[in-house]
This record gives sequence, structure tokens and C-alpha cells, in this order.
Amino acid sequence: MKAIVYSSNGDSDVLRLEERPVPEPGPGEVRVEVHVSGVNPTDWKIRAGISGRLDAGRSQVPNQDGAGRIDAVGEGVDPARVGQRVWLYLSAAGRPDGGTAQEYLTIPADRAVPLPAEAGYDLGAALGVPALTAHRALTLAADGPDRLAPGALDGRTVLVAGGAGAVGNAAIQLARWAGATVITTVSSAGKAALARAAGAHHVVDYRAEDAAKAVGELAPPDGVDLVVEVAPAVNADLDLAVTRNNGTIAFYANNGGDELRLPLRAAFGRNLDWHGISLYSIPDQAMRNAVAAVSRAVAAGALRVGEEAGLPFVRYSLEQTAEAHGAVEGGAVGKVLIDIRREDRTG
Repeated sequence: MKAIVYSSNGDSDVLRLEERPVPEPGPGEVRVEVHVSGVNPTDWKIRAGISGRLDAGRSQVPNQDGAGRIDAVGEGVDPARVGQRVWLYLSAAGRPDGGTAQEYLTIPADRAVPLPAEAGYDLGAALGVPALTAHRALTLAADGPDRLAPGALDGRTVLVAGGAGAVGNAAIQLARWAGATVITTVSSAGKAALARAAGAHHVVDYRAEDAAKAVGELAPPDGVDLVVEVAPAVNADLDLAVTRNNGTIAFYANNGGDELRLPLRAAFGRNLDWHGISLYSIPDQAMRNAVAAVSRAVAAGALRVGEEAGLPFVRYSLEQTAEAHGAVEGGAVGKVLIDIRREDRTG
């Protein structure tokens, strides 16, 4: 089988195509025939060595997310799962041979989640990191739900920074599904159109208007309940200005800078909760809640992909994985996908 591998950290040119044996699933594992691999910022950052270094003498297959079909199961796994269509999450986490940039992979059975018949492989490959991160962000408030469902955020107002990004797109859709009013910020008219397609109630172009003033006018008088934040270093003043007392700012990235500076009295005087997110270390129950809720949202048709859903596709072949990583690193708008079996993307 074909697989993309790297043996040292560095630029995307460290990625190479290899022929490898088709792996056999071990106890508690399934083998998945991968159809589509999704690329996220975490994938190129891990490859580049920004998020940890690859041990000397080791190699890694990249990419955490993907979708495909189970074609074999290991000991202890229900044989009825053979043939099941699945979406994959954290495939490469702690698993050098587990990334989705290959034709077949083995993975713990619980990380291969059933994909509803009406959901295509493109959608499955676009879930994982973005949707699970968004769910975690939307469930961190001390007075909020642990798991999203219809009505779970009724009466809440959520501000999503960067509504045209993959996590922003998922946060908009999940928050709306759960009943929240969603405000989002973007940096251009084109991105505003994508955020509206995702379902945002209100869109603010922070380059064209005063974002704090605009969000303040759109939010309830006491402010937004929750901020899903992609750029805390540059948006701290905005978040302080628009968040209500006892509100939560959930941040999952460091876009725009690596250091967050806060006026402490303004923050603790209003009981604001600044909460960081990394999927690789969230509590197990939080992950189970996220997987269950995302799966329910997919089954309900509440999570969509494609330009009509505000998340256009940017497609590459397996042989073009280096270019796919480069596109994400360069800030490509939309979801970067790698077609492993391009004759069957929808499932």
C-alpha cells in the first residue's frame, strides 16, 4: 500500500511516499481502508516540530483526521463492524503508523466512529479536530452544558472569532444546533459570506468596522456568554469589552501571537474564565461527550461541509500531501482534503 511518511521534522519537503505492507489490526483495533484524509494546522505543526519533536530513528505517518471503511477487526472487536463506514479522530496521536495519509491504517476501535449513511466521506474527514475542538470550546462554561444537544445553549449568545476557519465553521454550526445566537468576526467580505453560509446570525468584519462596538450592539446588554477564540493575543481587548460577567473565553490556537497579556483586575473583577484547549489532553469524559454530540449532530444534518455550508474544499491527491500541508500552513480558506481513493469520496 501507499503511505506518506517523514523521518525528521522540517518543512513539507520531509514528506515522502513509501510502499508499506498492509497492517493487521491488533487487539481492540480495527483496520480502515482510508478514502479521504483531512489536514489541519496541528498536522503541519507536528511535522514541523513546533508541537514536539520526532524521536531519532523514528518515522511518522501524518494527519489526524480521515474517513473510510472498516475492512478487518482485531481480537475483542465485534466482527459486525467489518464494512462499516467511519470517521477517524486523533489517528496519529501516539501512533507513528496511525496517520490518515495512507491507504490503510489500524486504529483503536473507539477512534473509528460510525458515519451515518447520508454523510459522505468528505464530511467524515472534516470532523475530527475542528468539530471536537469546537464542542470542547462550547462546553467549558461553568454554568453551561457538558454535552451539546438541541436546546443545550438556548438563550446563550456565542461569539466565534474567525468564523470562516474550520473550527469557527464547526463552532457556528454546533452552537446554532444547540440553540445559541451566534455572532462571528471575519476579516473580509468573502469570509463573511462563508460565515453566513455556516449559519451565523450576525457577522462583523473587524477590518471594516469597530469590532467591539459592533459586537456590543449585537450582543445582549450584559455581553456575550462565551467566546470561541482563535487569536487570544490580539483579541484580548475585544473579548474583555464584549464578554459578560462570569463569561468564558475558550481559546484553542495562538494566531497572531504567543503571549496573552491581560489587565488582571478587569479580568478577575468580572470573574472571567480564560480556558485553553488541546484535544490531546482533554479529560476522557469530555472527549466521549464530544464524539457523541458530534455524531448526533451529523446524523441530524446539523454539521455540513462544502461551500454551501461555508467550508469550501481544497483537494489534493496522496502524492500531493506536501502541497496539502503547505496550503494549510499558508492559510488556505476552506477545508484541505487529500483523496486517497478519489473514485469514491461520498461513500
